[in-house]
Amino acid sequence: MGDIRLIEVKEEILADNIKVAAGVRERLQKAKTMLLNLMSSPGSGKTSLILRTVEGLKGSLRLGVIEADIDSTVDAEKVAARGIPAIQLRTGGFCHLDATMVTQGIDAMAVNEFDLVIIENVGNLVCPAEFDTGAHKNVMILSVPEGDDKPFKYPLMFSICDLLLVNKIDYLSLSDFDMAALRGRVLALNPRITILEVSCKTGAGIEGWIDWLKAEVAAFKGLK
Repeated sequence: MGDIRLIEVKEEILADNIKVAAGVRERLQKAKTMLLNLMSSPGSGKTSLILRTVEGLKGSLRLGVIEADIDSTVDAEKVAARGIPAIQLRTGGFCHLDATMVTQGIDAMAVNEFDLVIIENVGNLVCPAEFDTGAHKNVMILSVPEGDDKPFKYPLMFSICDLLLVNKIDYLSLSDFDMAALRGRVLALNPRITILEVSCKTGAGIEGWIDWLKAEVAAFKGLK
């Protein structure tokens, strides 16, 4: 019987991705364009948040959006309808974006014309957490209907993010969601994370999100 050669495919893929991601970051740093990776479960409010962000940043930051979906252009159409340049990446079955896919997106944009580019990653709390997109900041949304136990189930996602947005707080009175318990669980995984409570439906808390974005972009550009 011949020898068997074992190839750790996932490790090789991740190692290659790290190199490409570093190149993406360097390229965008030179362009003074901050790249933000937005992740969440399906239906938690990524697109709604981006539409609120478009309104909140109007006249202050130049915004571009990279939308990712398995097989749809619906979200990119919603963003483009607000006058924001949007690129749609159809992953064709892949449950996440990686740095090579993001490179294709930014190749299609004049990135030096933007202060901020937001990636709306594929709706998933598992795979997107494993792949570096080249983003300078990682943000995730957890919606109240999903429950406060998600840090137990998806610890990596909460561990890699710079900011957690708890969306749909208008549902709090209708649920047993424990905000204090959630905060404790998240901070135990990631003490450096910022946690903001918002409602994309009512607009509650959105101003804090916009202020955070402006401050991060200013720091990235060396303006503060």
